[in-house]
Amino acid sequence: MPAKKTTPDFILMIVTFMLLAVGLTMVYSASAIWADYKFDDSFFFAKRQMLFAGVGIITMFFIMNVDYWTWRTWAKVLIIVCFVLLLLVLIPGIGNVRNGSRSWIGVGAFSIQPSEFMKLAMIVFMAKFLSEKQKLITSFKKGLVPSLGLVFLAFGLIMLQPDLGTGTVMVGTCVVMIFIAGARISHFVWFGVAGLAGFVALVLSAPYRIKRITSFLDPWEDPLGSGFQIIQSLYAIGPGGLFGLGLGQSRQKFFYLPEPQTDFIFAILAEELGFIGGSFVILLFALLLWRGIRIALGAPDLYGSFLAVGIIAMVAIQVMINIGVVTGLMPVTGITLPFLSYGGSSLTLMLMAIGVLLNISRYARY
Repeated sequence: MPAKKTTPDFILMIVTFMLLAVGLTMVYSASAIWADYKFDDSFFFAKRQMLFAGVGIITMFFIMNVDYWTWRTWAKVLIIVCFVLLLLVLIPGIGNVRNGSRSWIGVGAFSIQPSEFMKLAMIVFMAKFLSEKQKLITSFKKGLVPSLGLVFLAFGLIMLQPDLGTGTVMVGTCVVMIFIAGARISHFVWFGVAGLAGFVALVLSAPYRIKRITSFLDPWEDPLGSGFQIIQSLYAIGPGGLFGLGLGQSRQKFFYLPEPQTDFIFAILAEELGFIGGSFVILLFALLLWRGIRIALGAPDLYGSFLAVGIIAMVAIQVMINIGVVTGLMPVTGITLPFLSYGGSSLTLMLMAIGVLLNISRYARY
């Protein structure tokens, strides 16, 4: 293995901490009113997010110092453990139900979401598979079917919860990795047609998903029902203007936008910090993706390149979907904004992924 550099990518680390700082600030600002009303403690969510951030940072620094080849050795174990967790979460009494989804294992606010960790485990496993079987990836039967078969098995278990958002991010990430590995576009066309048919079937199988599609097309058709969230989100973004109403001055967090500290935190950020604040956050994500792409291009081997590509694709897809939903460009789905939205599993997972990326950067040549 090539000699390791003494320091990881400094810019990537700084950008990560900047996003984390913005996230902690906005979680408190967005949740203070709701937390004070529900728990009689305006810092309820902020304190837990700080705890998750602390655990995540410690984990990130630990992983940053673990050679990324280690994860190749443990790839099969990681994927099996995550599959077991996905099965356990479906068992009543073990899996906890929140907002209609049985997606958590644990007690109260300190539960974990197995589907979040499956995203990273799948990236690690796919990087191993693609680096070892890259010559076969152009073969439909020997390369594409085995790789996507495992992905769709995990997707099926995630959909039993159900959690379409997390499943979509995982599938999208793996598709990007397989495409980068050299899979034929013609093969993707066939899978795309099958995937579109499956997506339509999933939408038609659940009335609430149909409502999300119709509310995306015309939220005012049901302004107090399926269109409520997106309307309130746009009501938050609009008044923000260029400079925003000021930090802490959001109006929509006063029980208009449901649980604004989670999926719709970007709407509160845009309301309080305006176009300038929202653009600054998007710029930070762009910088993070740029550094990640440089690391992927400079990685000393295929495994490191595929691993870096998977991590960057996961972050990019999640950011695009979340901001697309908040701004009304996509139908509503439960996707957190990396590093900003409240959620222990999501935040810890993202910081772990950055830790892996930082370790690859210690070997990269660029």
